[in-house]
Amino acid sequence: MVRRRPGRVEGSFYALFAESGAHLVTGAGLVAQLLDPQVDQRAVADAMREAEHRADETTHRIIKAVNSSSLVPFDREDVHRLAGCLDDVMDHMDECVDLVEVYEVEALPVAFADQVQVLQRGCELTAQAMTRLRGLGDLEEFCFEINRLENQADRTHRRILADLFGGQYRTLEVLKLKDVVESIESAIDALETVANLVEQIVVKES
Repeated sequence: MVRRRPGRVEGSFYALFAESGAHLVTGAGLVAQLLDPQVDQRAVADAMREAEHRADETTHRIIKAVNSSSLVPFDREDVHRLAGCLDDVMDHMDECVDLVEVYEVEALPVAFADQVQVLQRGCELTAQAMTRLRGLGDLEEFCFEINRLENQADRTHRRILADLFGGQYRTLEVLKLKDVVESIESAIDALETVANLVEQIVVKES
C-alpha cells in the first residue's frame, strides 16, 4: 500500500488529535488534585467541566471535518472511532470528579493514588502518541506500555475492592467509593481501547 503524503486538510486532523490528547493530560491532572484532602472539590469539578467541554468541542471538530473532507489521514470509520474513544476517556474522568463532589467524599482509599498515577501516565503516553499519528510510526511501544499499565491497574482495582468490602467502611460509604473507583477503572480501560485501536490502524495502514 502506497501512503499518500498528508496535505493541509489531512494535517488538520493530526493537529486535532494532538489537541484531544492534550485534553486528557489536563483531565488527569485535575483528577490527581482530588488526592489532596484539603482541595476545593467544587473548584476542581468546575475546572473539569470546562476541560470536558473543550474536549467535546475538539471531538465535534474532528467529526465535522471527517464528514466534510474528501481527504482523511486514514479510514473514516477509524477516525470516528478514535475520536470517540478519546472522548470516552475524558468522560470517565469527568464522572470521577463529579462523583467525588456530589457524594462529598472526604477520604479516598489509599490505593486510589496508585490508580491516579497509572491514569496520568497513560494519558501522557496517549497524548504523545497522538502527536505521532502522522506517518503512524513508533507507536508499538505505546500500545505495549498502555496494555501493561492497564494490567497493573486491574490488579490494584481488585485490591481496592477487597479493601472496600473488608468491613472497615460503612455500607453507604462503600457504595459511594465504589462508584468513584469504578469511574477511574473505566477511564483506564478506555485508554487501552484507544491503544488497541491505534494498533489496528497501524496494521491496516501499513
